[in-house]
Amino acid sequence: MANAASGMAVHDDCKLKFLELKAKRTYRFIIYKIEEKQKQVIVEKLGEPANGYEEFTANLPADECRYAVYDYDFMTEDNVPKSRIFFIAWSPDTSKVRSKMIYASSKDRFKRELDGIQVELQATDPTEIGLDVIKSRAGGAA
Repeated sequence: MANAASGMAVHDDCKLKFLELKAKRTYRFIIYKIEEKQKQVIVEKLGEPANGYEEFTANLPADECRYAVYDYDFMTEDNVPKSRIFFIAWSPDTSKVRSKMIYASSKDRFKRELDGIQVELQATDPTEIGLDVIKSRAGGAA
């Protein structure tokens, strides 16, 4: 079981889209899914730059695990616009145990593929990735 999980391949598209988000800000968010049959991580959904945080969280399934990246814009206390790239490991309590194990065991390897993540969050329910949590972790003005 552990070997199968850690042998997860990462589709090239995952890195490509992340680089586009990081360098060109082509996307607001990316949601990644593990395809168990192909044993690889794929891009499931891309959020347009105009998409807000609500649209991002609305695209996370209520009872399935996902990895996600969100590009969060905020103002510092000195009114300087900044952004932080969040990596979110979404593992709802209601998801299958096997799925939670696969996502947990593949997370670090997958995250290493995405160079430029600034903040990591683990979440088991929507309150753990509320906008207030994002704001406080980003280090912006409250």
